Amino acid sequence: MEKAARGFAVLGGMVLSGLIVLTCLSILGRMLNNVLFSDAVQGLAPDLAATLIASGVGPIAGAYEIVEAGMAFVVFAFLPLCHLHGAHASVDIFTSALSDRTQTVLRVLTALVFAAVVTVITYELAQGMMSKQASGQTTFILQFPVWWSYAASLVAATGWAVIAIYIAVARVVEFASGTPILPEQAEPDR
Repeated sequence: MEKAARGFAVLGGMVLSGLIVLTCLSILGRMLNNVLFSDAVQGLAPDLAATLIASGVGPIAGAYEIVEAGMAFVVFAFLPLCHLHGAHASVDIFTSALSDRTQTVLRVLTALVFAAVVTVITYELAQGMMSKQASGQTTFILQFPVWWSYAASLVAATGWAVIAIYIAVARVVEFASGTPILPEQAEPDR
């Protein structure tokens, strides 16, 4: 599970890095395009400006669509590792005063509910993907099928669901056997 979760996180990090580069290049292209259309550049070097503009200097067409689709995948790709290490935000003001046994029961119940919710999210994402695929909906600028981004997100969401179910089963086994299998939660950096 650790290798799978880390694999998703690495892939998510690579996609996120690519999206950052894409966004930066698009912003730089837009800025350069604005400079090329400025009165100063048009007055000093109109031929150079016209040549660069004609060559396509400007924002990257469809960058927003790619970032939108990619970020959905990135979020789902990071969640398996976060969940496996119990790194979700938690507020334990009230539960820290409870007995160890009660805290164990709460961990089991939380893991079971989390697994159920993640499974429902994954199922609904699959339903959404099939709906988008059946409708033939495409993005406005690049005209790529919308279901592609749903499919990419579904792969990562499925990984998250598998890990959530694994954690729920491990917590139930811990409760039944009294033997710890997983860490209680991620420790914050101090």
